[in-house]
Amino acid sequence: MDRMIYLSMAGAKMNMQRQDVLSNNLANVSTTGFRAELQAMRAVPVRGDGASTRVYGLETTVGYDDTSGPLTFTGRALDVAPQGKSWLTVQGLDGTEAYTRAGSFQVNAEGNLVTQSGLTVIGDGGPINIPTNTTPSIAPDGTVSARQTNGKVVGVGKLKLVTPEAKLVRGEDSLFRSADGTELPADATARVQDGALEGSNVNPIETMVSMIAAARQFETQMKMIQTAEQDEKAAAQLLSAGG
Repeated sequence: MDRMIYLSMAGAKMNMQRQDVLSNNLANVSTTGFRAELQAMRAVPVRGDGASTRVYGLETTVGYDDTSGPLTFTGRALDVAPQGKSWLTVQGLDGTEAYTRAGSFQVNAEGNLVTQSGLTVIGDGGPINIPTNTTPSIAPDGTVSARQTNGKVVGVGKLKLVTPEAKLVRGEDSLFRSADGTELPADATARVQDGALEGSNVNPIETMVSMIAAARQFETQMKMIQTAEQDEKAAAQLLSAGG
């Protein structure tokens, strides 16, 4: 009986974790530049005296889905969507360089280009400052320009666009960084789509179907636990009667 209970309990626990991942993905279906989190399980035998008759189900971190999300053309001068596998560079709250696909920018009170959440946008030469009384714009190669009141256009910086060779790692702040924490070099060939934003790559229909499937699997495993409990009680009664 204990084996049946153990297997059912392990399966129920894994399905609860799966629901957490799916719920987070579904909650971010409208988040600009969001990358769906992926989840997988692996079997790890329990080592001990005698034969290995138990197996742990452990979560395997497989990262995120790196397919591009749908483009939404906004026509806004400070909206950009990285093309291909490129990423935008920002400064995280911890002061480290981080990467994002969310390219909705604005100018803060100090004149610096920042994200909607207030993170500083990093250019090839550091933070990008927009002069007062100018109208900023971003070119497909990431060049940031400012149009003065007299119509003259001057360059004020260039977005640092990176194209990682390996998958990045998502942090607790939802920003991405290289696996070893080092800063990635700028990619001069990377491009952005100006006047547009990349949407979340979460498929809401597929995610809902997966959540329903996980819920049904959880219910089945809980029923197996109840069945094992009933069988154990029946066996105990038989043993009591036989004694």
